[in-house]
Amino acid sequence: MVDEIRPSPNFNARRCLGGASLLILHYTGMGSGEGAVRWLQDPTSEVSCHYVVHEDGRIVQMVREADRAWHAGQGSWQGVSDVNSLSLGIEIVNPGHAGGCPDYPDRQIEAVMRLCADILSRHPILPERVLAHSDVAPARKQDPGERFPWERLHHAGIGHYVRPAAICGGASLCERDAGDEVAAWQRRLAAYGYEVAPTGRFDAPTVHATAAFQRHFRPARVDGIADASTVRTLDALIAALPSSTASPMASARAVTTA
Repeated sequence: MVDEIRPSPNFNARRCLGGASLLILHYTGMGSGEGAVRWLQDPTSEVSCHYVVHEDGRIVQMVREADRAWHAGQGSWQGVSDVNSLSLGIEIVNPGHAGGCPDYPDRQIEAVMRLCADILSRHPILPERVLAHSDVAPARKQDPGERFPWERLHHAGIGHYVRPAAICGGASLCERDAGDEVAAWQRRLAAYGYEVAPTGRFDAPTVHATAAFQRHFRPARVDGIADASTVRTLDALIAALPSSTASPMASARAVTTA
């Protein structure tokens, strides 16, 4: 499965019991895969990941799965802030938004799917806990971006997905709106896992979380506006969640630190 091991010094021990319960996908956002690997090996960067997947499908391991790689940074999912302790991180070589968001090559995505399937066969990571970096850090990150083929991964048995509701007209909620409908939307986002408080104001965190949700699950339009398509897509995802989905996070919350 792994073509090369390039150890990174940027890791430490996990701060939770039970190992990884999240799988986080990133893009490297750099001009070359080799440059990304060298940066992830540089102790001054203070970043790392468990695996890097190159454009030609080569897989490089950088941190042991048992260890806490420094890939997610400041973020949160279902109220837990130490995402690195709960997760495994895969960096996918792609220049990202700064480089024009090119499509991911088929050979690379096939390698990502093989790697994810292998990881999921060995760790108790539920489909709804296969996430984008932008899901856990909406205000800071956009990766792996709206061109990442989440539907293709889902058809291979990886990740949580429903067909996005069609974009249409109708009422929507956007920045500076306020009221009970905004609070209800914020509660929906939080129920799925996004870090949003039910303030009743469509504030900056709500805009960022809405855009992150769209980037992953309704990528045809990423604008941070809770239109009917976005709301219906999130409602369908929540309805498809198993009733036990919160229990692994609830137990992890008691033993993790920021």
